[in-house]
Amino acid sequence: MPGIGATMMFKYLAATILLSSATQAFSTVTKTDMASYLSHVPEGPPDAILGIAEAFKSCTDERKVNVCVGAYRDSTGKPWILPSVRKAEERLLADPTVNKEYAPIAGDAKYVDLALGFAYGAQADMTKIAGVQTLSGTGACRVGGHFLSKFVPKPEGMDKVPIYIPNPTWGNHIAIFNNCGMDVRRYRYYNSKTNRLDYDGLIEDLKEAPEGSVILLHACAHNPTGCDPTMDQWKDISDLIKSKKHHCFFDSAYQGFASGDAEADASALRLFVSEGHNVVLAQSFAKNFGLYGERTGTLSVVCNSLEERSAVLSQLKLIIRPMYSSPPIHGSSIVKTVLTDEELTAEYYDNCKEMATRINAMRVKLVEVLKEVGSEHDWSHVTEQIGMFAYTGMNSDMCDELTSKYSIFLTRDGRISLAGLNDGNIEYVAKAVHDVTAGKSITSS
Repeated sequence: MPGIGATMMFKYLAATILLSSATQAFSTVTKTDMASYLSHVPEGPPDAILGIAEAFKSCTDERKVNVCVGAYRDSTGKPWILPSVRKAEERLLADPTVNKEYAPIAGDAKYVDLALGFAYGAQADMTKIAGVQTLSGTGACRVGGHFLSKFVPKPEGMDKVPIYIPNPTWGNHIAIFNNCGMDVRRYRYYNSKTNRLDYDGLIEDLKEAPEGSVILLHACAHNPTGCDPTMDQWKDISDLIKSKKHHCFFDSAYQGFASGDAEADASALRLFVSEGHNVVLAQSFAKNFGLYGERTGTLSVVCNSLEERSAVLSQLKLIIRPMYSSPPIHGSSIVKTVLTDEELTAEYYDNCKEMATRINAMRVKLVEVLKEVGSEHDWSHVTEQIGMFAYTGMNSDMCDELTSKYSIFLTRDGRISLAGLNDGNIEYVAKAVHDVTAGKSITSS
């Protein structure tokens, strides 16, 4: 018996060792197989704008100037919380009825109504506009693009819905609509030979676009060029889009911030609505309310009937629910508080005008100082532009030299954020711009 026991023990130990080895081997193979795909994930490129902002932060040059990111700065170069926004926030904090519950899928209905009234105007028929709260303008573009990709009929012979975006445009537009499954195409917008709107090219390209295409339009203060069509040109664009049965998608990020007059900045959008277009609108409160980090916006669709509005709203909810479920409430509560109080609303309009006035003053002064330091270029295109940015005409080599030689950080297309300029740095920037552009062309041949 002892012999048999020893034999059985030996077999048991041998089997245990083999099982342990197999388990370890299986575990090693499994872990290797499971992790192997990670070793093939490529490094993604940095964001063109946010990457520059990070480079600015890490720069140790005391002269450094950030004219890259599109966020307002006051005359001392600091972020500015609008006084009307601050007061609204204080009221919210003092209100014992305010809570942190989930918002509905479509967001705060009262906020949405107020936001759409701000955009479309007091005379608009809100009963036929389907609107939802979104994660600022970026989220509005994403939800809107998804909706259009799903429901706009594809032109004959095409497997995707084409969306025509201006060249140039806000860089994120391209990635957003590509990820929505749309066929992203460009239409001419800026003429680098004149540093002004390429109106003839714009009209020609919209005429050539397949019937029923989606046309993305910047409602005001075009980013990055600051070149907006005149109201007569907007009317012609509206007529052309209608004749081609195109679909309008307005992106409104600067209402009130562009000119200081929110009503005037909404003129193009309201014209298209009055002309009978089923406008889709992406609306952001980042710039004009200074709510950059609150991600506050809306997406809306102008419908033809109550039945259409109900159906569209139901589909927008179906898009939002699996995407982010429901929106954040703090920023929307601030906007709602401001726009439901007459005194705060009046103060807000004054705050907005103050921002626009300072930006325009920097625009004019930059051109004046460029002349004072000896620049012989015609910079009149800069003073004719509107909004946060100056599209200077400088090429990528000039921009690179501004950064490497003077620690002035800007995008390589020559766009300068005027909000980054103030009385303390504008002469330094002007002298640097003069240095890198002297004797060189700021227009393309």
